[in-house]
Amino acid sequence: MAIEIYNKPSIKYRLEGFSFFICNAWELMLKAHMINKFGEDSIYYSNKPNRTISLENCLQKIFTNEKAPLRKNLEKIVELRNTSTHFITEEYESVYIPLLQACVFNFVDKIMEFHGVDMTQIIPENFITLSVRLKSLDETEIRGKYVKQVADRLISTSRTIQPMVESANSSFAIRVEHYHYLTKKREEATELYHIDKNAEEGVRIIKEIKDPNTTHKYTAKACIKEINKRLQKEKISLLFNGSGVEMNMYHFRNFTAYFGLKENERMCFTYQVSAQPQYSYSQQAIDFIFEEIKKSPGTILDDLKGKLAKKQSTPGAKEF
Repeated sequence: MAIEIYNKPSIKYRLEGFSFFICNAWELMLKAHMINKFGEDSIYYSNKPNRTISLENCLQKIFTNEKAPLRKNLEKIVELRNTSTHFITEEYESVYIPLLQACVFNFVDKIMEFHGVDMTQIIPENFITLSVRLKSLDETEIRGKYVKQVADRLISTSRTIQPMVESANSSFAIRVEHYHYLTKKREEATELYHIDKNAEEGVRIIKEIKDPNTTHKYTAKACIKEINKRLQKEKISLLFNGSGVEMNMYHFRNFTAYFGLKENERMCFTYQVSAQPQYSYSQQAIDFIFEEIKKSPGTILDDLKGKLAKKQSTPGAKEF
């Protein structure tokens, strides 16, 4: 219901509706987990046995690390839900959308972990992504539209959350960004333009400096963790030497060496900060390795080992 409400363009206050229903979904799912793990009494207040505990209490009992991105994400969504009962502005959407999308993905992961329920079998995977309609928050416009108390609250919320979004990982927030690339392949383009030397308005091609902390944010260990999580989700059995295994650093290095991922700037960024270079990887690298494994999960690890053994190896740089 949270996703359906948010993705309906005719609903004015879809952000607030989403927050009510996603909090309800989390509370019911976590309480079911608590009953399974701790018993039915665990979801009731000890001094009020006829009343179940709040979502905030569930978070504290299950996600005990108060600094964990998933817990911080849910706490912010709960704040939004509580605020929305008496304080509604459409502009909140541009502030909260990175948190909402992360909240949905976190729910999909945890209901699989806690209850073995694959949400993509209930809701098609492409519908789990929220439909975004963003307009950047303009403080001058906000102050002209709302009374001072409302404008101050909205601007203060934005200034608090935005730095957290910029610095946090994907369990707290998933930033909505649009990138534009030049390509000569017409079939890959979403927009077309041409350069006319006689045109009144000019087009200038520039080389953009990209931040590798954004485009290549995964360490080798993080890549391995994500790949194993996908394999588990799709119930793909990975074999090595005839036995079931999880992907590890040895296998990951074989992939990077055989497919030359470290030499591919779309896949890997090299930090030349010392004599021993270090590497970070992009989402494309994770997707590429996972798709290669899917083709032949029973043999690919052995195949890579055999093919690399035939080549003259050179010492690799240290992964981190």
